[in-house]
Amino acid sequence: MKIKVILLTLALFFSGVVVFAADDPNMGTWKLNEARSKFGKGAGKNHTVVYEPAGDMVKVIVDGTDSEGNATHNEWTGKFDGKYYAVTGDATSDMRSYRRLNNRTLALKAKKGGKLVLTGIIAVSKDGKTRTVNTNGTDAKGKRVHVMAVYDKQ
Repeated sequence: MKIKVILLTLALFFSGVVVFAADDPNMGTWKLNEARSKFGKGAGKNHTVVYEPAGDMVKVIVDGTDSEGNATHNEWTGKFDGKYYAVTGDATSDMRSYRRLNNRTLALKAKKGGKLVLTGIIAVSKDGKTRTVNTNGTDAKGKRVHVMAVYDKQ
């Protein structure tokens, strides 16, 4: 009897996570549309961004290139609750925070060594096919950089 209750509880939990992920327009794989994007001098490019459920959290996987064309890969797992969670593999930040502004819009902040290095807004279009990311921050050399990156849902 206990095993049935445990299995039923786990099944309900995981189905809830799937329903949560299905309703969130941010979830999925996003590919950079360079023709529609604008990058400030010294900016790197995130070519692919994946948002996927990770238990009751969200995992964000980013692959791209830095300002010198070297491959980059970083990962973040946390909640869209405005709290900072650790980032691995990012040369420009070690903590990242996402806060939901509405169903299609997130506010983004990143810190390096406790210092705020990036702020931004991520907005998914009403049809869910496009995502626009506007950020202001500092590059690895400490220079201010603005990026307006447009992504297409895959």
